[in-house]
Amino acid sequence: MIRGMYSAISGLRTHQLMLDVTSNNLANVNTVGYKASRTTFKDQLQQTLYGGSAQGPNTGGTNAAQVGLGVQLGSIDALMGFGSLQTTGHELDAAIQGDGGFRVWKGDPAGGAPTPDPSGMTPGMNYTRAGNFILNDQGYLVTAEGFYVMGIDLSAGTTPPPNTFIQIPPGATGIAVGTDGSVTYIPAGGGTRVTAGVIGLAKFPNDAGLLRVSGNRWEVHPAAGAELVGQPDGVIFGYTIGGTLEMSNVDLASEFTTMITAQRGFQANARVISTADDMLQELVNLKR
Repeated sequence: MIRGMYSAISGLRTHQLMLDVTSNNLANVNTVGYKASRTTFKDQLQQTLYGGSAQGPNTGGTNAAQVGLGVQLGSIDALMGFGSLQTTGHELDAAIQGDGGFRVWKGDPAGGAPTPDPSGMTPGMNYTRAGNFILNDQGYLVTAEGFYVMGIDLSAGTTPPPNTFIQIPPGATGIAVGTDGSVTYIPAGGGTRVTAGVIGLAKFPNDAGLLRVSGNRWEVHPAAGAELVGQPDGVIFGYTIGGTLEMSNVDLASEFTTMITAQRGFQANARVISTADDMLQELVNLKR
């Protein structure tokens, strides 16, 4: 009975964690570029009451008898599927149709664009699918939190291409984001359209291996693998669509079902504890 109570306690803990993950998904159902999470369980150690045996001279063999000792968290997986696209009409909004993520960096442009370290990773670089960009007071393209949106210099002819900042001069009009990541504008005095820069995208062998940080951002982790940087092309990377945002990929129907499952699992394990307690109470009362 004590063994059963401890198993049920592990069930309470893991189902509470399952509910925590589900509630976070529901809280972010309208978060731009949010990727849902999924909880999986795995069983804990087994106590072997007696071992099995192979066929012998006088027996056909027996199987082992084992009693499980509860459940534990198996994984919390990031579901990197695409969210629905929503047209906003805002000239600085951008969504990615296909693979890849925007590269954003927090630092001082006066020191120049960040460069990769010997491992090929750029210190301080974050990644996001949220394309609700703005211009700061110096005309740089930044995220809502002030991270600089990284462009790439395709004219350098190197792999990966060097990082650049995307800056729009004062008085410019007609800002647009093209499907190839190019950010263009019409100068203040009019004339032909000018390209301010090209938004670079990044992808990893295991995108789900990135670490979540606040503000719809992810940071690099060895589990994700080596970063691949390039221009939106619809082949290796997706296209960028201006005036559009990618919404959360949370499935409300699935999350509500998961929430009910977590609640019922919690209730069932709580009932096991109550039942085991009643049985122990009966044993205590046998003496009377």
